[in-house]
Amino acid sequence: MVNTPVDNQKIKRVIPMIPHLPEEVDHFEKETQRFLDGQADATAFRGFRLRQGVYGQRQPGFQMMRIKIPLGRLSPDMLDTIGTIAERFTETARGHVTTRECVQLHFMKLEHAAEAMRMLGEVGIGSREACGNTVRNATGCALEGVCPTEAFDVSPYAAAFVRFMVRHPVTQNMPRKFKSAFSGCESDCAMTPMHDIGFVARMRDGKKGFKLVVGGGLSVFPRMASTLYEFCPVEDFIRVSEAIVRVYNVSDELRKNRMKARIKVLVERVGIDEFRRMIEKELEGDWAKGPDGKLKQFDLEELGELDNEEEFIEPGVPVAAAKPAPKNDPAFNEWKMTNVMPQKQKGYVLATIKLKVGNLTSEQFHALAKVVRDYVGTGAIVRTTFRQNLVIRWVREEQLYNLYQALKPLELVESGANEINDVTSCPGTESCSLGITASTMMGAYLTDYLKNLRLTDPLVRQVRINISGCPDGCGQHHLGNLGFQGAAMKNESGQIPSYEVYVGGSQVNTATNQIRVGHRLKQKVPSKRVPEAIKTTMEHYMAERKQDEVFNDWVDRVGKDYFETLFAPLAEVPKLSRQTIDFYMDYGRSVLYKVQRGEGECAI
Repeated sequence: MVNTPVDNQKIKRVIPMIPHLPEEVDHFEKETQRFLDGQADATAFRGFRLRQGVYGQRQPGFQMMRIKIPLGRLSPDMLDTIGTIAERFTETARGHVTTRECVQLHFMKLEHAAEAMRMLGEVGIGSREACGNTVRNATGCALEGVCPTEAFDVSPYAAAFVRFMVRHPVTQNMPRKFKSAFSGCESDCAMTPMHDIGFVARMRDGKKGFKLVVGGGLSVFPRMASTLYEFCPVEDFIRVSEAIVRVYNVSDELRKNRMKARIKVLVERVGIDEFRRMIEKELEGDWAKGPDGKLKQFDLEELGELDNEEEFIEPGVPVAAAKPAPKNDPAFNEWKMTNVMPQKQKGYVLATIKLKVGNLTSEQFHALAKVVRDYVGTGAIVRTTFRQNLVIRWVREEQLYNLYQALKPLELVESGANEINDVTSCPGTESCSLGITASTMMGAYLTDYLKNLRLTDPLVRQVRINISGCPDGCGQHHLGNLGFQGAAMKNESGQIPSYEVYVGGSQVNTATNQIRVGHRLKQKVPSKRVPEAIKTTMEHYMAERKQDEVFNDWVDRVGKDYFETLFAPLAEVPKLSRQTIDFYMDYGRSVLYKVQRGEGECAI
């Protein structure tokens, strides 16, 4: 599908959070050519390449480009451009929405990366510092600015943080990567506790500020962040953030072991009280003062400049032409119940597009851009989410059925967003060098399997499933109510693709749930028995829970040993034969399984 030209007069250009520097891309292109010609040091070039958001794949000769999308904000022309890049420069003609609200383009040739960067820069996004030992993408809740319960809209403050940190001399080669998140209310939909630094909006005596947390993270050492300050005024949060990255950057002991070089290790070692003392001492440095010797002041209005979405909501399809929803459309009614919720602005709703394991074809990118322009407006902002979905905001209530009808032929009206059959997964062995299992293929299979089970119990539908193809946890398996981490088993017949299991994790912060890491079981489950493991768990949950007992409360009540016993029979794998060969092949594969891990670039 060829990208349809759009009248530039009708497009409201989005103010970029990360300024595009053409000379930077020119330099990248020259260095890339030097590397391809064998004239550049491979190790030095790799670090340089990663800072520009270009990441190696397990397949020789191909790269993954990670598009850094602060707060997951995408305009229609950004969607169009990503679709065009996927179409022209990737083997799959597809984009992948990640759990950190970026979009990854896999199977790209290195020589095409610079041109892709130029195209992204023209519409206000890019890949600068999406990878490497830098301040990575700042994530947020898709409801920011439209949430009925938010203390205030954190979007401009997140924008200020992004603009301040990008290309900052202190953040270009830190001990490891540094992840941030912003939440507008105590529900904490951005999951700040699992981040290196997190901000939760709060009001105190009529003043705006943040609860500031630090030192969270997942992978092989999952840790929830500690509270550095219960209330940090907005006028101070940039300065405190800089102090944190400065302290982190000079922690030379962290650089001795890249696997333990995250700030969570430092906070765990010294304790949050000592870490706070370190930050306050750092704030006394000359860098924090202006020429007059007083604390530097930041122009948050300039740093945080963003488009006002509401001013540019001008649907191309007249609202007067909207057709009311019929009462006898059960599919629409189900979609509306699970995927649509009201904004705090009267007369508007937001609609979630549920993507299968975060994937969107180039054709869908283009078609979705047109639908958003037609039914919301050229200035609309679509948001990516940590569940690997898309959220369309500022939909007029009377336009909702028209929007649904327009999305239907694009196969983008799957109901059940954020429910049990909305499975989250990283790419796994499809492209990642560190992948142990074909997690994304299992995730796609589970999505269909769970849909076909037709689970109707409301509490079962609330259960969330997360899958990662290795311990690094890009699929955030630690936080799923049921989480699966790629692993391998072995018997006399050979290796078996398998998963370690986590139970009772949570990505939501409510009266009945807190964001937390699940309990890791000793028992591994063969990959081909994971569907049975989920089904069995849900059957026992429905049969044994107390009235209105949510899944995690049931997990806490029955205990970890309960699940060890429940899954033990599933671990038995018979000897290899024609009848049992499926156990010895991973999802989407037709050859016997064998662990094949290359050198990843997460710790470069």
